[in-house]
Amino acid sequence: MTSTVDTKADEARPAVPSGLVAAARAPWWVRYALLATGLVVALWLPNGLYPAVAVDILCWALFAVAVDLLLGFTGLMSFGHAAFWGASAYVTGLVAIHLGVPFPVAVLAGALAAAVLAVPIGYLAVKRTGIYFAMVTLAFAQMVYYVANEWRSVTQGENGLQGIPRELFGLDLTDDYYFYYAILPIVLLGLAGAWRVVHSPFGRVLVGIRDNPARARALGYPVHRYKLTVFVLSGFIAGLGGGLFAVGHRFVSLEVLHWTTSGKAVIVVVLGGIGTLWGGVLGAGIVVRLEDWLSFSGFETIGLVTGGIFVLVVLLFRRGIWGTASALALRWWASRRK
Repeated sequence: MTSTVDTKADEARPAVPSGLVAAARAPWWVRYALLATGLVVALWLPNGLYPAVAVDILCWALFAVAVDLLLGFTGLMSFGHAAFWGASAYVTGLVAIHLGVPFPVAVLAGALAAAVLAVPIGYLAVKRTGIYFAMVTLAFAQMVYYVANEWRSVTQGENGLQGIPRELFGLDLTDDYYFYYAILPIVLLGLAGAWRVVHSPFGRVLVGIRDNPARARALGYPVHRYKLTVFVLSGFIAGLGGGLFAVGHRFVSLEVLHWTTSGKAVIVVVLGGIGTLWGGVLGAGIVVRLEDWLSFSGFETIGLVTGGIFVLVVLLFRRGIWGTASALALRWWASRRK
């Protein structure tokens, strides 16, 4: 027996602006210019920032994009994605420590473990919508947190996993600068995979389910199956970010499974722009850089500042930074064509 899936309130809720619409309306040269700019920024990043901060931005960008696949393109708010981020981090650390394989193999193992974990959680969660879906994912994430805390023989409990190696065929990756460029191709592949999902017929069905699940069901689409599939894909991409985060810090603690980690990912997505995909990348850069700057400034209540900025963005830029900028740019371009 499942809870109510489609209510009048759900149908009346305005749809989140889709990144698909912006991509379709923008001129081709604008899309390629933005892509080239993004690649240039990605290559320059560790030269303009502390390399460890640049590594964190890449990891959180993957995490935010994974959350946006659900929130922005499927209309599912997950408060439990830390389960996949953290589970992948632990599996990656264990595989790297005990098997001594190259770190990309360990990260892939962690991402696959996150995807496997997402199957039973998603199967039960996607039968709910709205706040019920969010609470189910949060409950499962707390269960994973409890297991990691109690299974001390494997996870080391509160002490965490320490000394995770960065093995890559004998290359010296102890310097975060070189490690950044080692993980950049993995991150780009993860982002490209998310982009391909969104811009495929599968992604268009997801947007249709988000906007009107009853109509999608009437057209013959298995709504729950589509939701479960994107939930697992989202868990896999979040796992990629979590595995890279573990290797980047060479340490895994229970914090990666805490509910605040899921909340931070949602804040990053909303700040950048829900349903824009690349807004999550921008939001990750802003939040991680701001937290680093505040910590080095000796500011203790970092959450007060980031929370205040989040409230301002929600009140002033309802589409997020990237979403608002894209809407203004498209409006300007349309006015010029008249």
